[in-house]
Amino acid sequence: EVQLADSGGGSVQAGGSLRLSCAASGVTFDDYAIAWFRQAPGKEREAVLCISPRAGRITYINSVKGRFTISSDNAKNMAYLQMNNLTPEDTAVYYCATRSGYCNPAYYYYHTWGQGTQVTVSS
Repeated sequence: EVQLADSGGGSVQAGGSLRLSCAASGVTFDDYAIAWFRQAPGKEREAVLCISPRAGRITYINSVKGRFTISSDNAKNMAYLQMNNLTPEDTAVYYCATRSGYCNPAYYYYHTWGQGTQVTVSS
């Protein structure tokens, strides 16, 4: 059974940093794409970044370019989202998710999700 557990959220002031972690079991990152999504109150869930062996790293939201970085440690089955220079607009619940094969920005292509971790950025 594939399971994901994400963690590392918290409350920070604008300009601060957080690193989210996603621990995977039952899957090897060699064959799967790992994505980070976020969902703010009243908004749809949106893809932030994705990493896969076949396509490398993909950033889906222009506003996070240069601030957010996705990485993975295949030996540990861990994925990370490093978030720097956070703004209040980044406030959301962040989820890691996985699917076999390529990255895709549509959330319904992902079959396994973490439970979500809250990120709150105050001005």
